[in-house]
Amino acid sequence: MNYKFATKAIHAGQEADPTTGAVMTPIYQTSTYQQKAPGDHKGYEYSRGTNPTRKALEDCLAALENAQYGLAFSSGMAATDCVLRLLKPGDEVVTGDDLYGGSYRIFTKVYEPLGIVFKFVNTSDLEAVRSAITDKTKLIWIETPTNPTLKIADIEGIGKIAKEHNIRYAVDNTFASPYLQNPMDLGADIVMHSVTKYLGGHSDVVMGALVMNDEELYKQLWFYYNACGGTPGPQDAFLVLRGIKTLHLRMRAHCENGRQVAEYLKNHPKVEKIYWPGFTYHPGHELAKKQMKDFGGMVSIVLKGADLQETFRIASNFKVFTLAESLGGVESLINHPATMTHGSIPKEIREKVGVVDNLLRLSVGVEDAEDLIADLEQALAY
Repeated sequence: MNYKFATKAIHAGQEADPTTGAVMTPIYQTSTYQQKAPGDHKGYEYSRGTNPTRKALEDCLAALENAQYGLAFSSGMAATDCVLRLLKPGDEVVTGDDLYGGSYRIFTKVYEPLGIVFKFVNTSDLEAVRSAITDKTKLIWIETPTNPTLKIADIEGIGKIAKEHNIRYAVDNTFASPYLQNPMDLGADIVMHSVTKYLGGHSDVVMGALVMNDEELYKQLWFYYNACGGTPGPQDAFLVLRGIKTLHLRMRAHCENGRQVAEYLKNHPKVEKIYWPGFTYHPGHELAKKQMKDFGGMVSIVLKGADLQETFRIASNFKVFTLAESLGGVESLINHPATMTHGSIPKEIREKVGVVDNLLRLSVGVEDAEDLIADLEQALAY
């Protein structure tokens, strides 16, 4: 049957354990599997390659993104690295100029020295993407919404450009989650997630994932997945399966709280600029309405007249929001991108796209919205 999202989140990839009838997928805490004879086994040989708990998660992730195949990794960066292994020296990648710092770091510090060329453009501008393409371009890699200034890229529009030029197209869907948008339906070849964030949802797992529809591409990526070994253990896979069962409920709460927080901050005297795609004046608002179910729980603000010391002082004064790396957990987090998540990007480069020293990124959790707003009020009054 063609189940709706909530049903897939709870059931996809998971069946009652045939031995005991256990409803929850068991944690198969094993490194290896018995073979009746060499090569005669039940589909599992060694847990670096595959594991029943992880396979259930991979099938669930694929279903949530309306894809055929899923691969789970030990981190989002391991998933990103796996895609980049498809490239060869001289190949070019068109990617965003407003990008997660870890992605920028692996692009420029690991793969650029190996001869891969990265072109950083404003991916909310289709012509900027199109004009960056040459006959050497082999991959388009985008985030939408972007981290941390929440630009919106036209997933379907870029997909058409990629198809015209026969270029592989990958979308980092971490900020939206599969509940809010499904890039596979809009032309993506690969969707990447930092599963650590909304999919896990409880700040207790580090994991990444890739999903895709093309069988040959899946086989290529599975080869690197198995050969290079960046695969997660069954305990983490179990925790994410459990987290996903409430993804639809959590995302509704994240979106509603994000809306209330953004509305509160919009006219705050200490806020110079606010980034949230739910505002009608956000440049990507209409596009976000078209390709997303809601506007998400991520909000970024630039503090009016604050230097680095003042920004640090305010960021350290929250009581409910926790000053920490990451995002997407049930608890609200506050982050200083310039020195935390985007610290690996040179100052002059990050400031060009708005990642200034007085910018704070809020991951709005699922606490009571009144308590979150009261916390913002007291911290900004500090």
